[in-house]
Amino acid sequence: MRSPTFNVPPNIAKQFPSELSLTMFERMCMFRYFELGVIDAVIKKEITYPVYLSSGQEAVAAALSTEIRDYLIFAQHRAHDVYLTFGGPPERLRDELLGLSSGTSQGKAGSNCLQYHENGISMFGHHGLIGENVPQAVGAALGSGKNTVCIFGDGAAEEDYVFAAMGFAATHKLPVLFVCIDNNLSILTTVDVRRSWSITDVARSLGMPAVDVADDPWAVIYHTRALSNNLPAFINCYVCRGYWHVGIGIDATPEWDRYKKVEEELIRLGHEEAIRVINEKTRRFMEELWDRELLLKPLEK
Repeated sequence: MRSPTFNVPPNIAKQFPSELSLTMFERMCMFRYFELGVIDAVIKKEITYPVYLSSGQEAVAAALSTEIRDYLIFAQHRAHDVYLTFGGPPERLRDELLGLSSGTSQGKAGSNCLQYHENGISMFGHHGLIGENVPQAVGAALGSGKNTVCIFGDGAAEEDYVFAAMGFAATHKLPVLFVCIDNNLSILTTVDVRRSWSITDVARSLGMPAVDVADDPWAVIYHTRALSNNLPAFINCYVCRGYWHVGIGIDATPEWDRYKKVEEELIRLGHEEAIRVINEKTRRFMEELWDRELLLKPLEK
């Protein structure tokens, strides 16, 4: 079932305006270059906290960020991509990873508990229990009545309170979009070893619309639009984690690299020069963001 084209309508990118497609790619590009800076900072021991990298999985967050607005956002431990693509300042995330008081949580939460509540963004982190953001998101939707997106992983889907929370949302018809970032791994154990059931089937059995789809960002938008007027709903996105569960190592070559596939598709659509400009502009910005001389000054205080 896992493939880069699963449930992706043919030639779907052509159905979307160029401006939207390029905005989505720009957010993916910003994220990729940011995490390259994170990796370099870890190597140089400027970051000493454990880091949970999202590279390889960022297309889903980029797609969601262009489509859903004014949602409460409940993300799990691997959420650098959610934070950045939804508009969180990269400087604040950098400083959080460096343990500085200017970080998103004054340098006390680190990589895996990101929160941000400014500039129209309401992003809630978690406190350590895998999947705990699911009942938290359901409770927030119940209490506020606001549209809510809850993003969690295929390992978190196996926690018992996840099913109970999704069932509660279905019973009370709460406005929650559940998104599972399915990288087929719980640390290093694949889904087929861990369970014989499908989280998508579980969601359907609870009475909510649900779909499996590869992480093609245009397909993610397509299915989000189809489901967002019928909440609660569930999307299971097949993605490929680029790095270790925690840390900057690489387990194996990912099955596919969605970033490269999106870049190639945009070039086929005639946007080669725009892609070049975005890459160059973003690379320069991130080089300045992670400039060693600028970083060492606050670290010495």
